[in-house]
Amino acid sequence: MTSHREAGAALGASDLEPTLKRIAEALERLAPPLPPAADFARADAFVWQAKGGLLHPVVKVNRVEMALLHGIDQVRDILVENTERFARGYAANNALLWGARGMGKSSLVKAVHADINQRLAAAPGYRPMKLIEIHREDIENLPDLMAILREQPYRFLIFCDDLSFDAEDTSYKSLKSVLEGGIEGRPGNVILYATSNRRHLLAREMIENERSTALNPGETVEEKVSLSDRFGLWLGFHKCSQDEYLAMIYGYLEHYKLDADRTKTTAEALEWATTRGARSGRTAWQFIQDLVGRAGKTTG
Repeated sequence: MTSHREAGAALGASDLEPTLKRIAEALERLAPPLPPAADFARADAFVWQAKGGLLHPVVKVNRVEMALLHGIDQVRDILVENTERFARGYAANNALLWGARGMGKSSLVKAVHADINQRLAAAPGYRPMKLIEIHREDIENLPDLMAILREQPYRFLIFCDDLSFDAEDTSYKSLKSVLEGGIEGRPGNVILYATSNRRHLLAREMIENERSTALNPGETVEEKVSLSDRFGLWLGFHKCSQDEYLAMIYGYLEHYKLDADRTKTTAEALEWATTRGARSGRTAWQFIQDLVGRAGKTTG
């Protein structure tokens, strides 16, 4: 026979069920809706919008053709080989492209992505590799992005341009965890490329200040500097020579079929670089923009 205590307990539980159900339904209504799933078939490039947890498709990527990138042949070949291995499903390294401003670091990443997708398009069963740009200020949300990509049937190249960290910035810990240290680690279908003007992603004066002021300077510096060590591939970009700078100019002239006097254009290009205090791929491109505009044409 059922005791009075057991009957009371059963009756109490049944009375609570409607109340608990109403509470659960109310909580569901209060919870923010889940972001819509990204349609990766819409484009080959996306921008991560951390605030809404969305991936915004980019139909036309602002990129330069691989053939127009001069003076960086060695690092270009290394990055192409690493990226192609990844696109084919083999092991590959995260890459840090560091060095002089305007020497084509971000342009190379975008060009390599397009080049490999184009060359492998005819391979049986090949799915286009997706390029996802994440902004520097959203790095702390990188684990959320990884969680979205982990179970997708595509391979993803996550790209962060101009990555660096200030003295009080602790978001680098999220990046360290994703690259190697976390319990889940980097998904097998994701690789991360970052560009920076700083080899260790920190300003030199910051590193020196840490050494001089910290109680355990070696440990403090090592914690931050070790971030760059998590990138298996370091590719250095250095200031170009005059010959390399002019090779970029002549390459653009040929590409845009500009019928310009070579001697006059050379003198103008050198003067353009002198007035800006730098010879670089960016300077060469800015000069060509001016030259093409004067010719009544467009680079679009």
